[in-house]
Amino acid sequence: MCGIIGYIGRGQAAPVMLDGLKRLEYRGYDSSGMAVVGESGISVCKTEGKISRLDEKTDGGKTLVGFCGIGHTRWATHGAPSDINSHPHLSCDGRFAVVHNGIIENHAELRAMLETHGYAFKSETDSEVAAQLLQYLFDGDVKSTIRALIERIKGSYAFGIIFSGAPDRLYAVRKDNPLVIGLGNGENYIASDVAAALAHTHEFVILGDGEIAEITADETHYYSTDGKQIDKEPYTVDWDITRAEKGGYPHFMLKEIYDQPKALTDTVRPRIHEDEIDLDGITFSREYLDGLSGVDIVGCGSAYHAGIVGKQFIEKHCRIRVDCTLASEYIYKNPITGKDRLTVIISQSGETADSLAALRLAKKLGSRTLAVVNVVQSAIAREADDVLYTRAGPEIAVATTKGYTTQVAALYLIGLKFAITRGTITKKRYSALLSALSDLPDKVEEQLKETPVANAHTYAEAFSNQHCVFFIGRGADYAASLEGALKLKEISYVHAEAYAAGELKHGTISLVEKGTLTIAIATQSELYDKTESNVRSVSSRGGTVLAIASRENSKVRAFADGLLTIPDCDDDMSPVLTAVVLQLFAYYVAFKRGCDIDKPRNLAKSVTVE
Repeated sequence: MCGIIGYIGRGQAAPVMLDGLKRLEYRGYDSSGMAVVGESGISVCKTEGKISRLDEKTDGGKTLVGFCGIGHTRWATHGAPSDINSHPHLSCDGRFAVVHNGIIENHAELRAMLETHGYAFKSETDSEVAAQLLQYLFDGDVKSTIRALIERIKGSYAFGIIFSGAPDRLYAVRKDNPLVIGLGNGENYIASDVAAALAHTHEFVILGDGEIAEITADETHYYSTDGKQIDKEPYTVDWDITRAEKGGYPHFMLKEIYDQPKALTDTVRPRIHEDEIDLDGITFSREYLDGLSGVDIVGCGSAYHAGIVGKQFIEKHCRIRVDCTLASEYIYKNPITGKDRLTVIISQSGETADSLAALRLAKKLGSRTLAVVNVVQSAIAREADDVLYTRAGPEIAVATTKGYTTQVAALYLIGLKFAITRGTITKKRYSALLSALSDLPDKVEEQLKETPVANAHTYAEAFSNQHCVFFIGRGADYAASLEGALKLKEISYVHAEAYAAGELKHGTISLVEKGTLTIAIATQSELYDKTESNVRSVSSRGGTVLAIASRENSKVRAFADGLLTIPDCDDDMSPVLTAVVLQLFAYYVAFKRGCDIDKPRNLAKSVTVE
């Protein structure tokens, strides 16, 4: 998704904003720009391409002079990537400049209206409508004009606004798109992500939907939709900026793969006290759980795949029916839910538009909602009835790694809590799984030692020229294969598909031919014989097989062309370890192919529009 940064203070705005924009690069973008308001009005510079071009065009920000400004990284939606379509957008009279994240759904109608009043548009974007509409609606008071703007606009938005008549003021307003206010000393910020301002402050305020911020160098004031001033409590981000930097790794993705032992430790171990699980004070009584007709797990992309792992674990141990649904499908399928169902919403950012819409729909229909998110005080976290935070820390690479594995770990905690509360698991098995979950960070640490990583690197280089890769597995291994296929396709651009291994002979085996790579996952001991049969079927048709197996099942090597093993663990925990080895494999394939690993084409870190 696009990125926003704004600054007001006693220093020059443009150099600070350039630094902030560089910290937002991970979100995905194809153009960037800045606007600064000074004594001579508003100065704008914007360009297609990398932020380095914006840096060059402004001589490191020196050519844009002023103490207040807004900056933006754009990911093209309305209109192709170009200098003209880049943000910020200026009103016709040059008095307003606007940056915008989101979608203005009624932009065509508003543009047509404004054109009849003589407004000439320069870009193809929906966002420029906001700049022109501000001029059209301006009544001499910027705050009331912004209120009139949001009354006219339909859709989702986060706006940063500057006005030439108030060079000592920075304005912001949001709805369904993330925007925070960073509180500094003699300077303040707006940003779509705390990472953009974290080098300068750890204190932030989150705007609510429809709330307006008026910001000076020394003060911040907040107003509700009806114009009344409101108080907002700041919160502290407790991780340092170094956690959002590469720390010597060539890519954020590789760093974040190696961050997983700590992320899993932080997510799991503080919540386990001897043989008890504390879900941060969230309680689910035996009566409540026994009264559930089912659980809905809702997410997008990797969060959805984590949900599939969670579904299998919860159904197996809690004996509660679980439906796992893509958020984009949930909100349009007229879901059957109510007080007798629990809805679990999974999102790394906590701002995913489809997932947020699903949360709101589930609540409207009477379901209790539980959010599993990483970002504290994000929209989904604030609106859910309960929230269980994963503690992955900042995740910068577009392709999630530690975000995914901590989501799976959080679902394991939830499943075990449900199972022991309902009495559907023996105390012996519960204790064994709790111990296995607590040991998971150490297992991942073992997996990231030199030899296992070197093996993944070797096979990745050997198979980096593949045009199509299939992933197969049964049970939890099928769930793991879905995430493995997504990792490979999103960062290496290799076509990859995951299939339930038992479905091979129902059509998909027709795609296997000489040299076709199939990654076969065989960590589930109870299903090993069935999986081995599937591996033999692929091999007998000339396909190439790379097996991912537990040490217990490493005999599959006799029927495969290669083998990567995971450390010994309880079979129920294997999806996390399988995910790590497949992350490494995908990373090294992408590296060998020369791909932009942290910022894969056409993708954004947080998808905040439908």
